[in-house]
Amino acid sequence: MAKKILMVLTSHDQLGNTGQKTGFWVEEFAAPYYTFIDAGIEVTLATPKGGKAPIDPTSTLDDFQTSATERFNNDDVAKAKIANTEVLSSLKQDDFDGVFYPGGHGPLWDLTNNQDSISLIESFLAANKAVATVCHASAALLNVKLNSGEYAVQGKAVTGFTNSEEEAVQLTEVVPFLLEDELIKRGADYQKAPDWQAFAVKDGLIISGQNPASSALAAEKLLTHISA
Repeated sequence: MAKKILMVLTSHDQLGNTGQKTGFWVEEFAAPYYTFIDAGIEVTLATPKGGKAPIDPTSTLDDFQTSATERFNNDDVAKAKIANTEVLSSLKQDDFDGVFYPGGHGPLWDLTNNQDSISLIESFLAANKAVATVCHASAALLNVKLNSGEYAVQGKAVTGFTNSEEEAVQLTEVVPFLLEDELIKRGADYQKAPDWQAFAVKDGLIISGQNPASSALAAEKLLTHISA
């Protein structure tokens, strides 16, 4: 029977009060999505609001194209899935073998404190199932707690978009918080590679990638885990 992975994307499309658009970063969806699909995994897409998941327009610029994004650009099936995501609250962990959160700036606003997302991740961890995040989507881990009441990231090796990477894209003053700082505040053993290098880490059931370049790496770690 095919393994099933839930991918949770942002519904948020406003970049703070800049008047600019944000959403999910295409590479951070496409690279993991094709890693899973090519391995015969059944993938379900969900967002807090359901329906169309917003794409960060910056991530569609030529500079950020990869073989995975080009494949997505020509994939009507994947595009239809992005246009018609499930409502997050309607899904439960019993139906999946793992969950993956692609980044982009959107998750900072709508997945950090989303109770449906928090409860879902908590239920995955309680069921001994892995949770993977990449880039800004590691924010979805910040308020997740274990049955003990401790933060799930406490003492865990975790990564996510770094302060210096945020500074490089000149959004330090726009984002609601700096992810690196917040993970450290939660007691995480925050780890990072040099800016823009591929880096992902697995500690127990928590898998995280640092930046867009780390998307496939994080996906491969989740795939290895659920295939074991």
